[in-house]
Amino acid sequence: MAGNSGAFTYTGTGTYLVGRGKVAVIDPGPAEDAHFDALNAALDGETVSHVIVTHHHLDHSALARRFADHHGAKIYGRSAAGGRPMDPDAPVMEEGADFSFAPDHTLEDGDAIAGPGWTLEVLHTPGHTANHICLALMEENALLCGDHIMGWATSVVLPPDGDMGDYLQQLERVRRRGFSTLWPSHGPPVTDPEPFITAYIAHRHYREAQILYALEAGPAHITDLLPVMYAGLDERLYPAAAMSVWSHMVDLHRRGRVTASGEAALDSTYALVR
Repeated sequence: MAGNSGAFTYTGTGTYLVGRGKVAVIDPGPAEDAHFDALNAALDGETVSHVIVTHHHLDHSALARRFADHHGAKIYGRSAAGGRPMDPDAPVMEEGADFSFAPDHTLEDGDAIAGPGWTLEVLHTPGHTANHICLALMEENALLCGDHIMGWATSVVLPPDGDMGDYLQQLERVRRRGFSTLWPSHGPPVTDPEPFITAYIAHRHYREAQILYALEAGPAHITDLLPVMYAGLDERLYPAAAMSVWSHMVDLHRRGRVTASGEAALDSTYALVR
């Protein structure tokens, strides 16, 4: 566990070590010397065969190059470009994002990575970010789910890199797989995934319903909706909440449920389609 606890990271970012002898390291974490040293100590006597990054947020990816070079390993993942334009100035999270992230080897949906006694199936799960991946540990019917599903709070979906429609689709996909355990990067393991994921999906549908209900009163900006939709929320999280509402707005606009003044932007005025 990295020492980067905070409002967005909970107790910190978890780095997963999979295997014995030849080991896959998933999400090396933030660029902290203490975390680098802790990982190396935990891997004493092991060979790092793969360094895998679930997505390009710096609390997951920043240490990857230094760590991989130290162990003579390659980095696996998906480019931060992800096929969508991104705004480097958007409020992503406390530790930001590396929009130049590019792995040595690109992972595609359905790829397999294996070592002695372990097999990881790659699931491309866009939503939190366009390049997000999860990794199914086949021997345990478990999913190392990065930030796609977190053990302590709902994941933030941040346009334009994040996409609420994709996110909900990928939540359904993971639910249908029937995993026994989810291992998130933030928070404890989820040992009963089906109702947990069902609640995640219901939460998103509830947020959508809140938006549509609020717009019954007339056109509004996203900032007008936050105090009502997120009553009691730590105001440090308002920028992330605004981005999450924006992601719902983009999805609703695409589906023809709301109109926007111009493009479906963070500062647009939104109204119901009646």
